[in-house]
Amino acid sequence: MVALAVAVPGTAAAAAPLPTDSERRPVAKAAVYKRHRHHVMRAQRNKKIARKLVRRHWAGGRQYRCLDRLWTSESGWNHRARNPRSGAYGIPQALPAGKMARSGNDWRTNPRTQIRWGLRYVKSRYRTPCRAWAFWREHRWY
Repeated sequence: MVALAVAVPGTAAAAAPLPTDSERRPVAKAAVYKRHRHHVMRAQRNKKIARKLVRRHWAGGRQYRCLDRLWTSESGWNHRARNPRSGAYGIPQALPAGKMARSGNDWRTNPRTQIRWGLRYVKSRYRTPCRAWAFWREHRWY
């Protein structure tokens, strides 16, 4: 059974005004901030994984900076990013997405698997992240 509270005229409940938009907004802003912070922390974690893996393939920080720009533009480092128009998926925006299965069965959910696949793709097609980034700047895809 559900009890309903009814405001009787002349009582404190009836006199209490409804919260205004500005009073409700801080709660909504806090929720948005919490979601945003979660995405930022996830992106930072994914970047840390990539930074370590990039060092294995290329010396110096220049290649990582190019990769950072490339994948920030493609997916914002979100391992669940999906392009609704093309179906590209993940941090490197693989198309078709299933290509990443060669790097692991957990390609849909594991950022490390996606990053490993993406680095192999960049190396085989462009040789370096900076060359991939240069191509992306010209064509808006890589």
